[in-house]
Amino acid sequence: MTESVLQNEKALVVFSGGQDSTTCLFYAKKYFKDVELVTFNYGQRHDSEIEVAKQIAQEQGLKHHVLDMSLLSQLTPNALTNHEMEISNNEDGIPNTFVPARNLLFLSFAGALAYQIDAKHIITGVCETDFSGYPDCRDNFIKSMNVTLSLAMDRDFVIHTPLMWLDKAATWELSDELGVLDYIRNNTITCYNGVIGDGCGECPSCQLRQRGLTQYLERKGAK
Repeated sequence: MTESVLQNEKALVVFSGGQDSTTCLFYAKKYFKDVELVTFNYGQRHDSEIEVAKQIAQEQGLKHHVLDMSLLSQLTPNALTNHEMEISNNEDGIPNTFVPARNLLFLSFAGALAYQIDAKHIITGVCETDFSGYPDCRDNFIKSMNVTLSLAMDRDFVIHTPLMWLDKAATWELSDELGVLDYIRNNTITCYNGVIGDGCGECPSCQLRQRGLTQYLERKGAK
């Protein structure tokens, strides 16, 4: 689709208040006429994620839907919903922060909401480059989900994944191109320990985020 066509259409961003989804928020604001956000409360480790998402939505003047998905914590033990579990890798190499079917369910409910608010476009920050081995972040899953949603509701949905082939350094570069690198660095939450901004610096999520930022700033400074 051409940029002029997109600017006349509506998008729904799957939004967590983290680096990736906030980058997607500003990407959506650039390319779409009307943008709304949906955040899922699934019993994640820190309520601060929900509060950060609400705060960013309010600051950006965007309508924000928060949906109760607490049933996820009943389905499987994992380090994102079991606050007593230490973060580690499973025998298959996938971190125990993986919540089976999370993106499947999130996109299903996002599709149902998009249907109700008449949004053709759904934007999610999943990424196959820095995806920690999560199978539901792969491009082939997203493509299959796009077909499934469109068939299930007889709507021509388009799922956008602007970060799919970007590593964290390239994601920071995109936020810089959008003019919001400092905003995202200071106001988003990626840390598994619930620390806003640069985070705790120790958990895997913080290390990945900081490594990408360092790489990007070094590359930018070398130009």
